[in-house]
Amino acid sequence: MKEIKLKYLPKIIYGTAWKKERTTELVVQAVQAGFRAIDTACQPKHYAEEKVGEALLLLQKQGFRREDLYLQTKFTPLTGQDPNAIPYDKNAPLDVQVAQSFETSKKNLQTDYVDALVLHSPLFPYAKLLQVWKALEQIQKEGGALLLGISNCYDLEVLRHLYEDAEIKPAVVQNRFYADSGYDKALRLWCKNNNIIYQSFWSLTANPHILASEIVRNLAKEYNKTQAQIFFNYLNSEGIVPLSGTTSKIHMLEDLAIFDFELSLAQRKNMSELLL
Repeated sequence: MKEIKLKYLPKIIYGTAWKKERTTELVVQAVQAGFRAIDTACQPKHYAEEKVGEALLLLQKQGFRREDLYLQTKFTPLTGQDPNAIPYDKNAPLDVQVAQSFETSKKNLQTDYVDALVLHSPLFPYAKLLQVWKALEQIQKEGGALLLGISNCYDLEVLRHLYEDAEIKPAVVQNRFYADSGYDKALRLWCKNNNIIYQSFWSLTANPHILASEIVRNLAKEYNKTQAQIFFNYLNSEGIVPLSGTTSKIHMLEDLAIFDFELSLAQRKNMSELLL
């Protein structure tokens, strides 16, 4: 395979979970609006990955080149799959499951590489996690994925252990951003110190109390932005790459307009106190 270099790292990503039959139209709409990064997974239970591929084909006909888009998909272990719709041989060894899943992803997405291939969740015992990671590393070595990552990993010790043992270090961590995990404060700091990109999902859904706070409402008035825009801007200022799963064209455009203002250090500090 020819060498393909990652052109850029996105600051916001369009998430395609639970879009079902609307996936194609919404991905097309998102890219037309200005999104350049798409997140999906080889998990029929929650994602219509093949419809992301249909969208990419339509977009290519409109002049959007594959190499100008950041495309991220996931290998989902058996525990996260619908038993009636597993996209690989459930009886195969783990490394074969990973390889089969990625072949399915490439076929679904109509591409020969992805910008990031993410393990959807850690496996236990740890030996299984390491086995799957080595299979992901093989895909990366063969040019199938430019970056590797892990999702739903809230135990810093597990992440540290993986980082120490991995030949190709995780470059992405994608977690639910919510109070139950303490907003991953220690884990996010560790990621920052090790040049790992932290992506957040459920950033708005899990935090209505933050969006409704007096601090955010006042900032929204001051900057003439929505509360969601204030929160996304704050996350970016903290080095967090949020996923947006909106189905509204208006909200898509609002999400993409979070980079034209800058919160002060004092305002960011006040925002940080909301995560305590």
